[in-house]
Amino acid sequence: MSELLLPAGSIEKMRYAFHYGADACYLGLVDFSLRTMRKGDIITKDNLKIATKTAKELNKKVYLTLNIFAFDNDIKKLYETLPVIEKAKPDALIISDFGILKVVQKELKDIDIHISTQTNTLNSEAVKFWRDLGANRVILARELSLFQIEEIRKNVPDIELECFIHGAQCMSYSGRCLLSDYMTGNERKANQGACAQACRWSYKLVEETRKNEYYEIIQDDKGSHILSTKDLCLVKYLDELKNYVDSFKIEGRTKSLYYVSATARAYRMVMDKKITPEVGYNELLKVGNRGYTTGFFLGNNDSTTYSYDISKGLAGADFLGIIQELTDNKIKVLMKNKVYLNDEFEIITPNYSTKAKVINIINDKRETNDVAHTNDVVLMEVETVDDNWKKEANFGLLRTIGIKDSSKEIKDTICE
Repeated sequence: MSELLLPAGSIEKMRYAFHYGADACYLGLVDFSLRTMRKGDIITKDNLKIATKTAKELNKKVYLTLNIFAFDNDIKKLYETLPVIEKAKPDALIISDFGILKVVQKELKDIDIHISTQTNTLNSEAVKFWRDLGANRVILARELSLFQIEEIRKNVPDIELECFIHGAQCMSYSGRCLLSDYMTGNERKANQGACAQACRWSYKLVEETRKNEYYEIIQDDKGSHILSTKDLCLVKYLDELKNYVDSFKIEGRTKSLYYVSATARAYRMVMDKKITPEVGYNELLKVGNRGYTTGFFLGNNDSTTYSYDISKGLAGADFLGIIQELTDNKIKVLMKNKVYLNDEFEIITPNYSTKAKVINIINDKRETNDVAHTNDVVLMEVETVDDNWKKEANFGLLRTIGIKDSSKEIKDTICE
């Protein structure tokens, strides 16, 4: 069976990804990753070894991204960081730059090499090229159709192939974009990990001889999101794809713990035949998205791939809280959104879900409240349809029930 590969922006997100079904996670260090988060609970040189050790204890794999396009000062930083990487022993390094490839093959001989999607690998000869350079896996460009992926597998059977199956897409070829650099005066370089997502901005036309007269390309109150792509979702095509690729990759190192967990859960359950692809798709509507598309996968990529009305991902269900502990019939919850007494919501765990109702809320002062606010830690007494979730309560999450957008015809997908 193909590997399910999830993003990990932090050790906590990595742990949840693994428990919710991921076989492996990819993570990055700030100086060498295409996601340069510098604040909060992130992966650093100081905790990288803890991350890889945690994965190995769970019998999972960790891949480290070194996929920036590197300048000489980046190579210098890399040499300084090599001892940290060597001690951490990730299972593979994800690379797009020839200079970085040369350095790690010389200095880190025992770590597998995965070639990043940033290299725009679109054909069999390119895959053979990377194979002959010593790569163990090639992450294929997102611009390939199923037929083209099948051809590559047939022509190059002796190397692992990986492809994206879910998440945000770039309007530029496999992410090789200069729009962010240009629009921010070179302050936010996309290929150095600092993309400003200029493709998500709202644009208006200016006629050349009338510089102060603006013309909206689409006449609405949101401006025109002419470059913003919908999110990729291939959950309905896993059976076809598994015959040709070794790893299914999901995008989203900057996404929330809920996104990582719920997305891993949906794909894992579909892969394990616990739910149908259609039910899996409905579950994925409950996480943040800009609308879903199959992109180039079916060979018919067109204007429907673009999201002309929104640039920010909207979730069909609200993330309400993280269960920290189960004591008797009460759950200790870190709140992520407001919940009132008598509210109904859904509890999800890696393998179970149930409807629940709040019948008591106790704050940290042991006072009974009618509401639990965002960022509160409360004890909550709940009534549930069944008790199976209690087996995995330590990784339980709370979210609103169903799909908020009434325009979508969604059946109830609670797994009893």
